[in-house]
Amino acid sequence: MGDRKVQWHPGFVAALELELREYRTGLQYEKEYNLNAKPLEIDLLVIKKSSDVHIDNEVGRIFRGHNILEYKSPNDSLDIDTFYKVSGYACLYKAYGKSVDAVRADDVTVSLVRERRPEGLFRYFEEHGGYSVSNPDPGIYYVEGNVLFPTQIIVTEELDSEGHIWLRALSRRTAPQDMKRLFEYAVRLSGKYDRELVDSVLDVSVRANKKAVELLLEGGEEMSGALLELMEPVIQREVDKARSQGISQGIRGTVSIFRDMGIDDQEIKRRIIGQYHLSEEDAEEYMQSVQ
Repeated sequence: MGDRKVQWHPGFVAALELELREYRTGLQYEKEYNLNAKPLEIDLLVIKKSSDVHIDNEVGRIFRGHNILEYKSPNDSLDIDTFYKVSGYACLYKAYGKSVDAVRADDVTVSLVRERRPEGLFRYFEEHGGYSVSNPDPGIYYVEGNVLFPTQIIVTEELDSEGHIWLRALSRRTAPQDMKRLFEYAVRLSGKYDRELVDSVLDVSVRANKKAVELLLEGGEEMSGALLELMEPVIQREVDKARSQGISQGIRGTVSIFRDMGIDDQEIKRRIIGQYHLSEEDAEEYMQSVQ
């Protein structure tokens, strides 16, 4: 399944908010922040509402007042040019303050987030003078030397699996036991806003890890029921969107979503019959029309 069907960036924003949910009242999140009228966008800008906000979480420990984050999906590269591009975004953000030095250089940080360790970039740092890289925590790499702002590279697959379940979920290689743990964490969050964030992360993880989900579904009715319940809001959003484009397309979209989740065709047929009031024959035709 290609990246075309997996919306990684919304999942990343939701995962980071869940990672730092205990600091929510002290942080402001600006998604796809426009630097100017031209199409220059920061993936995520996190602003501390007060200098008193102190973050113990390893991911946000480096944060200062204004924090620029760039997320690279699993198929995206992270090389030296990307490294400088994001540093350039930070420079522009600092320069576009409402008044001279409104955003202080020492109050800006840069974070680059990727699932796997960017070996080519780290090799560049080793081969060219002026850089030093430290690894204070699993998955956290601080880059010092030839940088204008405090900079870190976050390698999500190296993060602790218990402490950083949300960011680690942004992967195509999630094992069934990790997927199960993700669902267990998800059901613990009941607040409306947290549920919306969880739905966004689950949408990415389920689409990207079809085989792991299939293995979980084979674990029995209890696991299948729990998974379907968790995914219901995600599925419903897709259904509503597809319905607005026409009922036939809506039904096909529903079938496609369920199949992406690895749901058995008999269960899909049962659900679309109930959801769209179809006859069994019509439901079978819709099933066959979606490959």
